[in-house]
Formats: sequence, structure tokens, C-alpha cells
Amino acid sequence: MTIAAVFVCAVLAGCTHGNTTAAASPPKQEPVAAQPAIPDPGSIEPLAKLSGDEAMQYARQIVAFGPRWPGNPAHRKVEQYILDHLKGVEVEQDRFTAQTNAGPFPMNNIIAKFPGEKDGIVVLASHYETNWPLRNTSFIGANDGAATSALLLEIAAKLRSRGLPGYAVWLVWDDGEESFHEPVSNWVVEDALYGTRHLAQKWQQDGTAKRIKALMVLDMIGDKDLDIQRDSNSTPWLEDLVYKASSKFGYQSHFFATETQVEDDHMPFAKIGVPVADVIDLNYGYNGAYHHTTEDTLDKISGRSLQIAGDTVMEAIAMLNRCEMCNVKSGK
Repeated sequence: MTIAAVFVCAVLAGCTHGNTTAAASPPKQEPVAAQPAIPDPGSIEPLAKLSGDEAMQYARQIVAFGPRWPGNPAHRKVEQYILDHLKGVEVEQDRFTAQTNAGPFPMNNIIAKFPGEKDGIVVLASHYETNWPLRNTSFIGANDGAATSALLLEIAAKLRSRGLPGYAVWLVWDDGEESFHEPVSNWVVEDALYGTRHLAQKWQQDGTAKRIKALMVLDMIGDKDLDIQRDSNSTPWLEDLVYKASSKFGYQSHFFATETQVEDDHMPFAKIGVPVADVIDLNYGYNGAYHHTTEDTLDKISGRSLQIAGDTVMEAIAMLNRCEMCNVKSGK
């Protein structure tokens, strides 16, 4: 997760993440003439019926590799673990070297592509690495990276045997989300988001970005006490759609009771005009006590929370497939 410190704000209050002294500037996006009309959740068959318990099993296996900061053996093992679970799926590996504050690091974005019948792409993304500044600790990022990477593996397992009636779905396990500045509390956005900045540039150059109807980042949503905040750096209509999707299952109490401003993996895509939503629970432990600490362990996360998040994003994709106006590029 990208935040140097955690603040949970009242819905009408402003707040900043990643910089405690000055307000962060929202990402610039391309203007549009009108907001799309958000469809209501439907009764059609969902794209996939997920299992939170099976997602938890993936999370257990990921954290069993230990700390997985870029370049260390566990990081490479987790890369291979993800790839092994994507056999038979179209996979692209976006390998590059990031020039960080701590020196050069090899990184790899893993992209699994599930084709659809409609022209367009919906992207779900999660980072899978752990913090470089915490490399000499036992930090395993059970919630911060492992849980959401595990949820993507569960989604992949259920999508691989189905034809998608709507847009293509691409799952992205992105690398280098965390800041390399030390100490870990000194989170610097310019020294973070390496994987998604690289991928956003690539997709802008090759035309992929124009085909993306929505991109949703999943981050820290394994928290047993699930309280997903609304992010003011995300695209408003897409956040509205996510909230409506949650209502199909009666999950509204877990969404958007408060609002934050988050610097996360969605921002590089927002800056090139892609509609984005950061699905994130920053309030991890009392006053964020577990965030970026060795207390971020498996006993703090649950399959139930992963079920809630997974069901919601699957319904959000189904709603996007029914939303004829959601192919516009979004503004703030």
C-alpha cells in the first residue's frame, strides 16, 4: 500500500495521504461532456462465483514465501507462483529495471488476459511485492499485497473456464508499488508506483489505454474489520458504480462511510485519462496500527472480507458491461 501514514476522514472533510504537510494534488484527467448514467445491479449470472476461503488459501501460500521485496529470492518465487497458476491463460510479462532511490531493481508486471465478446477492457490490479525499507524485518504484507494478489488468483481460477459475455478482463499483478525511501513512514510518491507508472506509459504508447473502460485497484481489502473508504483521487462515476455493485449483496456498510485522498496504483492511469477506482481499506488496525508493520499478518485478514470485495468487483464488471455510456473517458 502506498500511504506513509493513515488518516480516516469524515465524508465531508478533506485529508491527505502520503504527505502530512501539504494537500496532494488530484491527478489530471481528460474532460468529458457528461457523466454516464450508472445502471442498477442486475439479476444476470455473475461473471464468476468466487470463494473467499479459496482466496485465503492463496494468501497463506504467498506469505509463506516470506518478505518479497523486489530482487530478493522470495520475490522471484512469488512471481513464479503466480505464473504457475496462470498456465493455459494468455499472459504478458512486462519486465523492466526501475531506477529507485535505493538503486536499480528488476521488476515485473504480470498481466493475465481473459478475452470478452465486446471491444474493450476492464482491468483489476494489485501489487504483490513488500516494502524494501522493511527488508530486515519479518514483514510479510498479509493484507498489504498478499490478500489482494490472492484474490486476483481466485478470480483467474474462476474466469479461466468461462467465456466472458462483455468486455475482456485483464488481471494485473503489478510490481514496485511501495516507496523505497527510508524509513518506511517516509513514503514518497515519486519513489513509488514503479510498476504502474511503467505500464501506464506502455499502454498509452501502444494504444491499449484507449480501450480500457475502467481500471480498479484492489489494496488492503483483506482486513477483518472491512471499511473501504471512498477515494477522492478516483473517478467519481466509477466509485458510484462500485458502491451500487456492493448494494446487490447488502455490503453497503463496508463501503464509503468515510472519504480519503489516496496515492496508489490507480494514479498513473488516471493521469492518462483512464477511469479508475481505488478499492482500499486504509483503516487497518486502530489508527492504522498494523499498516507497514510486522503486525500485518494472516490473523488480521479474513476470507469473508475477500468475498465481499470479490463479489463487489465482479458485479461492478457486470454493470460496466450493461452501461452503454461508460465508454466515455472520465473527468473529475
